[in-house]
Amino acid sequence: MRILGIETSCDETGIAIYDSENGLLSNQLHSQARLHQAYGGVVPELASRDHIRRIAPLLEAALQEAGLEPGGIDGVAYTAGPGLIGALLVGAGVGRSLAYAWGVPAVAVHHMEAHLLAVNLEADRPDYPFLALLVSGGHTQLLEVTAAGDYTMLGESLDDAAGEAFDKTAKLLGLGYPGGPLLSALAERGRAGKYTFPRPMTDRPGLDFSFSGLKTAVALVAGELEEGDEQARADVARAFVDAVVDTLAIKCGRAVKQTGINRLVAAGGVSANRQLREKLKAMADETGGRVFYPRPEFCTDNGAMIAYTGYVKISAGRSEPLEFAAYPRWPIFSR
Repeated sequence: MRILGIETSCDETGIAIYDSENGLLSNQLHSQARLHQAYGGVVPELASRDHIRRIAPLLEAALQEAGLEPGGIDGVAYTAGPGLIGALLVGAGVGRSLAYAWGVPAVAVHHMEAHLLAVNLEADRPDYPFLALLVSGGHTQLLEVTAAGDYTMLGESLDDAAGEAFDKTAKLLGLGYPGGPLLSALAERGRAGKYTFPRPMTDRPGLDFSFSGLKTAVALVAGELEEGDEQARADVARAFVDAVVDTLAIKCGRAVKQTGINRLVAAGGVSANRQLREKLKAMADETGGRVFYPRPEFCTDNGAMIAYTGYVKISAGRSEPLEFAAYPRWPIFSR
């Protein structure tokens, strides 16, 4: 079974083709990072228009890379949410239309579920059940995964997601867009212990997260930095990153003890952060467990994870009616 996947939830246009026997046949991606740099963040209308411009050429490139004609596609999967409504409608409209024209089933995919299942694109994948830490620009969630489609929410962010806190802190430190990777790079030059920020909600029971207070703590310190003191900025960035990754690792360790499951999948854009991976490995070593990741290019938004998740759903008999919809807010349990 060959599934075409379309990802247009935010500022990347991704088209990929997954073959159930031969794995990933093609993976095309266009990033809008340069388009949005001048504005310091994603402009939804510009994002939607760029998806419209890019989606057809990327589709042609994906089919060419896979050596396929449209008749070789057995199903179409598209991101239906969560994300920017205009951007989502581009992918959903094109995806559902292609499926209708080609006479194949279409399936709507939940963006965060696709991040979670992206680890199955790797040869080294965990057995079920496992825990999943989903950390992205819009979500921080800790799940127990019994099987594909069978999830129990253990904890989630009550305010800012970890990736959102990265981006907002990057702005506080005068960094450009996209802020998260720039902040992580700046933190590499920082000195440990020069500043100390709170590890939010680790002093009480539970597995929920909160990062808005941490962002406020950084703002108070950043406002007092001397202009041009690059080392101090790096030290603040290091302290912030240390606080976030410590918090995530502490909560993951609690989840391991609470559930007795010592296999953890970390997915989403923030999961590519080197400091986080080191901290999670240390946590896993202490608990006798293992941490699994999608490869770095599958941690950020991409069509491959949508194509694979579409394969899982279509092979289980799922399909959408002719009408389509997009959901800017979409709980993972109602997908």
